[in-house]
Amino acid sequence: MTRLADYRVTAFNTSWESDNKIHDDAVARRLGFAGGLVPGVDVYAYMAHAPVARWGREWLERGTIEARFTKPVYDGAETVVSATLEGDVMNLAVESGGLTCAVGTAGMNVDRPATRLDDFPRVEVPAPLPPASPESLAAGVALGAIDDEPARGGQADYLKDVREDQAIYADAGLAHPGYLLRRANVALRENVTLGPWIHVESKVWNIRALSVDEPFTTRAVVLDNYEKNGHLFVDLDVVIAARDRDPVCRVRHKAIYVPRQLRETTET
Repeated sequence: MTRLADYRVTAFNTSWESDNKIHDDAVARRLGFAGGLVPGVDVYAYMAHAPVARWGREWLERGTIEARFTKPVYDGAETVVSATLEGDVMNLAVESGGLTCAVGTAGMNVDRPATRLDDFPRVEVPAPLPPASPESLAAGVALGAIDDEPARGGQADYLKDVREDQAIYADAGLAHPGYLLRRANVALRENVTLGPWIHVESKVWNIRALSVDEPFTTRAVVLDNYEKNGHLFVDLDVVIAARDRDPVCRVRHKAIYVPRQLRETTET
């Protein structure tokens, strides 16, 4: 087992003004947290630094990563991503505030699911949006497609926000994997109305790198919807593809769409 250099970052809550009030200090505190949560997709961006540092563009083109977010990361907290190599597997851990807040693995040369854009039906975003529920997010439901313009216009600010300093993104003109994973969140929030909700896990298979000059699209299908420990969870199967229909990555994306704290409040 080989220990790689730690990656240190001062966490930044990029979403404190978003519609998802789990990132708002006052709302998050009412739900039992110490403050607004740094988005899981941004903690994922911190974690992705290590495999890109190790494998470079090759990882962006055909690597994989699985990340599970176990404890909140808070704005301004010193956050350390540790990475160890065990054969072909990179073990990842994120520590912040004295706690392990995320764990995961990354690697190369792994099997990934066969992915075609046509396997994900293109449907329109519903209008009006239904509330998030076991019915609107039932297994098998196709979510409305989200089309995006090229990342070039927004990526410079994004890289600053997630404190990413690796030159590959600017030098090679490639979209950051965290920038892309944000679209899985967008696919959920643009298809149903949500209260405070929490992204808890993602597994990503990279298929090819995306140029910051390519428009892209996101499609998703609900894989599962269930209750666990009082929370309501949804699992999404997501594909992000260039507009020429070339898949860029496949994502298994899991979120708590109704935390138990809100269900308890509603029931009482």
